[in-house]
This record gives sequence, structure tokens and C-alpha cells, in this order.
Amino acid sequence: LFVGCKEKSSEDVTSTDTEEATDAASNRGQAFIEDEGSEPNALNTAINSPDHTTLVAAVQAAEVENALVNVGPLSVFAPTNAAFDKLPEGTLDDLLKPENKEKLAQILINHVAPGNYPIETLKKNVEKGRTLYMASGEYVTVTQEGEDIYVGGTKIVGSINVSNGWVHIIEDVILPKN
Repeated sequence: LFVGCKEKSSEDVTSTDTEEATDAASNRGQAFIEDEGSEPNALNTAINSPDHTTLVAAVQAAEVENALVNVGPLSVFAPTNAAFDKLPEGTLDDLLKPENKEKLAQILINHVAPGNYPIETLKKNVEKGRTLYMASGEYVTVTQEGEDIYVGGTKIVGSINVSNGWVHIIEDVILPKN
């Protein structure tokens, strides 16, 4: 039964083996499992949205895809392309540089709240004066003006129920306090 198996000695390992192992290590996790049959999760929803191409590019540059596909439940506050355009000129280009990957990752996970927060639940948080805990470790305020809900000072303009929680479309990037 084990005739076809061969252990590699250190002499048999080539640079190609090392490169393949490095590529495999960087593409681990739920975000890299291809599944056409399931309901879309937060990452799939962003990828399929023409209004979130900048967000997707940032998520990929920061390598935080797995934060948007975990089973959850989670609530993702997804800035539109226009929201990223509001950042000071050059900010996004600077954040997308490899040396700023950690900083970009911190900003992006500041848009993810562990937990199931549909609009009605966010309204209850407003009534009770609760803040919302984000995956970055920071808390953001939830406020209401008329029928509009604001998280971290930015208006929610749409909401989509996804397989692992909620995606709330927002008008601005929520920058961490630190």
C-alpha cells in the first residue's frame, strides 16, 4: 500500500517546492475555498458589487479576506468607492503600499462588528445608548437622525443580509481613533 509513497530528503526539496509552500500558506482559510452553490457571504457580496471595488482591492492588499468570510455572525460596514474617494488625496495610495499593510488591515477590521446587527438591532442600540464593538478592538457610536442610522458617524445607506451576517453600505470610511 505504501509503495508509491516517498519521503523527500532535504536534497529533494527545490526552490519550486518552497515557492509552492509559500503560495499555499498565503492562500489559506475560508476566503480561498471556491463554492459556487452557497449563499454569498460578506466578501462574495463585496466582490460582486461594482460600488465596492476599492474596498475589495484594499481587503486583498491587507490580506484580511478571512475576516469577511468567517462563519460569524458578523456585521460589515462596507464603504463605497465614493467613500474612499473622500479620503485626503494620496491617502488610499499610501495605505495600499506593502509597508502599510498592517495599518490598512487595522482600518478595514474597524469596519467589522462581531455579531448579528440588522438595522432593527442597531436602532435598539441607539435607544439603549450602547456603542458597537468592532473587530479592531475599538468601539463606535450608533446614532439615529430621523429614520437614518449612523455608525461611527457615517450614514448607512443600504443593508444586505448575507450568509454570515449583514453588510451595511456606508458613505464614509470609519477611521480608527488610534
